[in-house]
Amino acid sequence: MVGPCDFCNILLGSPFLEGRNYERKQEATAPVQNWVVMVGLDNAGKTTILYKLQIGKVVTTIPTVGFNVEKVEYKNVDFTVWDAGGQGLYKLRPLWKHYFNNNDCLIYVVDSMDRERIDQAKQEFQITINEPTMLNNIILVFANKQDLNGAMTPTEVCEGLGLFELRNRKWHIQGTCGLKGDGLFEGLDWLASTLKEKKAAEYSSV
Repeated sequence: MVGPCDFCNILLGSPFLEGRNYERKQEATAPVQNWVVMVGLDNAGKTTILYKLQIGKVVTTIPTVGFNVEKVEYKNVDFTVWDAGGQGLYKLRPLWKHYFNNNDCLIYVVDSMDRERIDQAKQEFQITINEPTMLNNIILVFANKQDLNGAMTPTEVCEGLGLFELRNRKWHIQGTCGLKGDGLFEGLDWLASTLKEKKAAEYSSV
């Protein structure tokens, strides 16, 4: 005769519960999927940064005329990064909004050596972050090419883009050198932790 305690032991050892426990472990350890769009003016270094993150080495690139898509897994966060082209910016502008749907954050790359076009970079940045589908997105700015003499500092890039004027937006600026990889993973550290906080807050409010 099987008693209540024996029944509990049988149930606890059943393949069904083992399967459920395995599923929970899988859910706990599976990377969190995030969609990221990366944009900026031509020659800012977007594609170099993307492939440096993805494979850890520099790839010689041609100016992006469409977009590149790569997945980067970092600290149990799975980033799918869309590198929308900066070359022929005004022709591609109508297409950019198609990349913005369902994205969790924006990475905006600035050529810190290009002082002459910082106003243009600001204009495109402000248009981008005010797209209806981008209003709740987290913003990470890479002030790229910091290894070169005469580069604008991250603070100068902040001022140039108008970051200090943003209200009710989560943003961070990171000085980077895309060729060497300097600063890239520090930026992803901030991005990963901020996205986790954002999603945790969304789940708790449901």
